[in-house]
Amino acid sequence: MGFFDRFSAKKPAPGAASDNTPATPAPAGAQSGALARLAAARETLDAKDLPGALAIYEEVLATAGERADVLVTVSGDLGSRGHVAEIVELIAPRYDAERHGPATGLNLLQAYLAVRNADAAQHVLDILFALERPELEDRLHGFSNAIAELLNDHTAPGPGAPPPGVEVPRVGLITISKPVWFYGLEPMAAQLLPPKDGRLRRIAFAQLALPGVADVTAAMKLPEDELGRLSRALPLWLCEALYFSPSYAPITAIGLFHPPGAPALPMLFGGEWTLENLRQLVDTTEGGLDYIVTGALRATDGDYQVTLRVWEVKSYRERKTFTARWTPATADAALTQLYTELRTYMEWSPASAALVYAPPARPRAWLDTLGASLGLFVVEKGILSLDSFAPPADSLAQAAPHAASGEIASLAWLTLRARAAKHGVAAPAAVTLARSPLVNEAQKLLA
Repeated sequence: MGFFDRFSAKKPAPGAASDNTPATPAPAGAQSGALARLAAARETLDAKDLPGALAIYEEVLATAGERADVLVTVSGDLGSRGHVAEIVELIAPRYDAERHGPATGLNLLQAYLAVRNADAAQHVLDILFALERPELEDRLHGFSNAIAELLNDHTAPGPGAPPPGVEVPRVGLITISKPVWFYGLEPMAAQLLPPKDGRLRRIAFAQLALPGVADVTAAMKLPEDELGRLSRALPLWLCEALYFSPSYAPITAIGLFHPPGAPALPMLFGGEWTLENLRQLVDTTEGGLDYIVTGALRATDGDYQVTLRVWEVKSYRERKTFTARWTPATADAALTQLYTELRTYMEWSPASAALVYAPPARPRAWLDTLGASLGLFVVEKGILSLDSFAPPADSLAQAAPHAASGEIASLAWLTLRARAAKHGVAAPAAVTLARSPLVNEAQKLLA
């Protein structure tokens, strides 16, 4: 059924296609003509002439508005350039899920979320669920959580909006531009960090969404649990890996939730990042971005699954998806495979630095160390309170057995121990460290 079917008597045409293929293919000449006009509209958009582009779109839609490829191109080009209201105006009256498939529906759904129209977004979501496409379920459940958050957000326009002057919840971001264990060792930067020269690819790793969490607002008020820590630690790890490649300037984007009249809390994202979220991250990042990696993490009865999506910012297109599944017994092997696949796809190469970067032998334990390091780092900076995270003594006890596994593990242990000591937490005794001049110098620096 089409989007406006609940308001009118419009019915799908007989023989409508069930995928992204028009029911009656247009002649080859008409197809090429429409694509040429769409290319012209794209160039007009890039020239900042929105009225001119809309005039071309109206012309194309008048003759080819039933074609799935036309609708997905129009909605994608408008959305990638921030013109979400125009997606609603042009696409909603024409969209028919059974005929045009899910791709355009997803663009329309994100447009409704961007303009904060929860009712319309919910209706499009119901239509997409009705297509019964298993490969879309995780993304659709993420959008379901985003709609729920929008309905619960009293900053949205409408009857639930607060009166002027009343403080409302806010979500902010902090970005980590270097390996999180490095902070505290700044005097050793030339020895520990690789040089960055020339044209670098700028990439952001976004905090992962947790679509399986029933009530993220309630969960944020509790101390960090395993999934919350992993949602931050996995991006930190991948960002760290690309930092030690000469081609990349990576950052990690971590969310903060600011409730009215209360201290900030670590943010949990119930739904995956939308195109509007990606644009906001690009617009607030100095120098812009070339790529963004988003994703979602789930856990059910000891079975874990993570999905990562690599987005190219120039076109705001999803270029690659990675998936990993594990249990506690298989976590290290699965995470190593995920790391290897992403590193290969991004054409990672080793950097010339005194500190040689090698992937951890026990990545699951390394993620706990990174999560603890991040927690104590933001506490030290006065951004969040200590009771939002696991007790420092527990974090030290978990990290200590792995401190000798390499130079980086030893450096991470030293900065973690130094931060914990500022809160009066004593470290476990007789912790073995890697034998290295760099580790010895770091010990003296942090003593």
